[in-house]
Amino acid sequence: MNVLAIDTSTWSLALGLMAEDRLLGEYNTTLAKNHSLRLMPAISELFNHVDMTPKELDGIAVAHGPGSYTGVRIGLTTAKSMAWSLGIPIASLSSLQVVAQNAYGFQGKIIPLFDARRGQAYIGVYETSPSEQIVKPVEADRLEPITKFLAHLDHMDGPFLFLGEGVQVHEPVIVEMLGERAQIAPSIYHAPRGGQLAYLAVKTWNEHVRDVHGLAPRYLQLAEAEKKWLSKQESKSGESGES
Repeated sequence: MNVLAIDTSTWSLALGLMAEDRLLGEYNTTLAKNHSLRLMPAISELFNHVDMTPKELDGIAVAHGPGSYTGVRIGLTTAKSMAWSLGIPIASLSSLQVVAQNAYGFQGKIIPLFDARRGQAYIGVYETSPSEQIVKPVEADRLEPITKFLAHLDHMDGPFLFLGEGVQVHEPVIVEMLGERAQIAPSIYHAPRGGQLAYLAVKTWNEHVRDVHGLAPRYLQLAEAEKKWLSKQESKSGESGES
């Protein structure tokens, strides 16, 4: 099974190409550049490097969020367009799980997190599954204040390994609340890798195949513009109800 993996849900642009259980190639960059301008050229470059064409693909995998609203949309739109035009299935996986897979083999809880501002974070709790050779979710991905999550984590068995783009922002409070039970992964583990997404997709394909037309981002919260629009609609509804 030949699978192209696409992850643009964070500052990183990550691509991977798998043939069954063999990684053919990957393209990863953490440069803060415009994904919309760089994604298709990067995909073309990757295919050229492995001497392969999109017509040889059997499926496409994409990270569906959480993460950057714009980044997630770019990745999903590109993946859905390619899958539809090629007539092949698409699978979507958690952007947090992709990062957590970097820490496969850790004996404890793997905590990927992305900063969501205002003291909040997108957070997952994963652990190594040796039988499946992947990391599996222990709890559902969530968005909540980092202090609330750490208080919850304090009642679980550790140790805890933190990784992801939000670690740098939240490390002080993590260390303050969990002390030596918290471990911070080396910075090289914080960015998603296209090969990890492709690997996860191949390993769990049947669990994550989606309808290409119905596939939508999983932000875990509304965008600021959507919140304001809903607030206005609720205000209008309240005014009309009073009249």
